[in-house]
Amino acid sequence: MLLPYLNADLTEAGCDEAGRGCLAGAVYAAAVILPKDFRNELLNDSKQLTEKQRYALREVVEREALAWAVGIVSPQEIDEINILNASFLAMHRAIDRLAVRPQHLLIDGNRFRNYPDIPHTTVVKGDGKYLSIAAASILAKTYRDDYMNRLHEEYPCYGWNRNKGYPTKEHRAAIAGHGTTPYHRRSFNLLGDGQLSLDFG
Repeated sequence: MLLPYLNADLTEAGCDEAGRGCLAGAVYAAAVILPKDFRNELLNDSKQLTEKQRYALREVVEREALAWAVGIVSPQEIDEINILNASFLAMHRAIDRLAVRPQHLLIDGNRFRNYPDIPHTTVVKGDGKYLSIAAASILAKTYRDDYMNRLHEEYPCYGWNRNKGYPTKEHRAAIAGHGTTPYHRRSFNLLGDGQLSLDFG
């Protein structure tokens, strides 16, 4: 059973990201403030749920959260500032967009760049421990999946509707055979062999 909050007396936002390990596409993050009495037995780390469960829970979170928002950092920005900084920036952008200002941030993972004037706590595997982080993981994952499905329509040969930009054999074989797209991350080892000098059309 996931915990409802870390600090009962504070307005707390859970934050998580999706797409950090991908070879293509933006990184997405979400921030969610849930009511203190929020309970949902299905809500869990998005990786433990089926696609159908994630989308059903997204509707629950969006309906019942006190506030929620999504932040996005483009592949070009990822290449400029690196994926770790991009993950932090995506979370900051999500927090920026919250309609309610949180007093404390619960961050999935073990590192975070301080958000101005709001203290934070990092929680390793927090999406399996706290409801607000799990809710954020579901929003980040599903909104990023929607985005990769749209990109798949533009570039169907990479199988992004299935691999969502992650480094699967199928994805790397398509990069080797078809080159790259504007959505691929130039700073990543796209072929898995140390080679970065591909055609970045």
